Amino acid sequence: MHSLDPRRVLLLVDVVRAGSLTAAAARLDYTTSAISQQIAKLEAEAGQPLLERHARGVRLTEAGSALVRRAEKIETHLQAARNELDDIAGLRSGTVRIGTFPTAGASLLPRVVKLFKSRHPAVALTVRSSRFAALRAMLDSREIELSLLWDYEWNPVTDPELTVRQLLIDPPALLVSANHRFAKRRSINMTELAGEQWITREDSHPVGAALERACSAAGFSPTVAFAANDYQEAQAMVAVDLGVSMAPRLALSNLRDDVRVIPLRGAPSRRILLVHLAEHRLTPAEAQLSGIFADVARNWRR
Repeated sequence: MHSLDPRRVLLLVDVVRAGSLTAAAARLDYTTSAISQQIAKLEAEAGQPLLERHARGVRLTEAGSALVRRAEKIETHLQAARNELDDIAGLRSGTVRIGTFPTAGASLLPRVVKLFKSRHPAVALTVRSSRFAALRAMLDSREIELSLLWDYEWNPVTDPELTVRQLLIDPPALLVSANHRFAKRRSINMTELAGEQWITREDSHPVGAALERACSAAGFSPTVAFAANDYQEAQAMVAVDLGVSMAPRLALSNLRDDVRVIPLRGAPSRRILLVHLAEHRLTPAEAQLSGIFADVARNWRR
């Protein structure tokens, strides 16, 4: 017995429902001869007769009855699959897996999630937060489909395997305590900060490299008083006058009352990016989410 052609198996179901080859041909817009040929090929694949023809139409053989029972289950599964695909295409179901990093996860992403869920409540969102290398690996393993990433001008994301969309430029700011001599300044230049002690992030964090470059361009090396594990810890040390700190604006969504933020000139900004694998074709839900990211980022810039 040869393997069964699923299209012919489903055609057999149509013939049985129509009651005759002629009626099936009329319903499916085929000739009776074409239907007869396909059923004959199916019987050859099955290695035995499936239909008995008589004056009033057709009757299934025992083998034909067994095959039709199976085929009707296949038909049900195919329809369920079609309905599920339609739901996903119409954003009535499905899941989108997103990657983020902590500062974007605490600032930009909540606005995006809230807006997306208000528009498409039936689509589930899952979020993974990590550092750059881990997010890149999760894209490769398909643990996430879309991810927020960042870069600086000296180390841009130029990976040919990624499709990259710039969402916004995230400028740096200076953090000082509420009673610091610069606390009431409307802006400040890096060249004015040579005598300050600095609260920075631990050595491997990108903002540490940004601080080193900004200080070097201003003509001095930073004196580091404390290397914090996160921006909240950095703010706490700034608040008690251990030093000043540089942070991207997105890192300041949870600002302490005893810390002041001053726009900082002469320090590098970072780009905030939305990326996905170039080979990955966005689903309708992912495309909608990408558009919402762009809208939220546009409002953020304003």
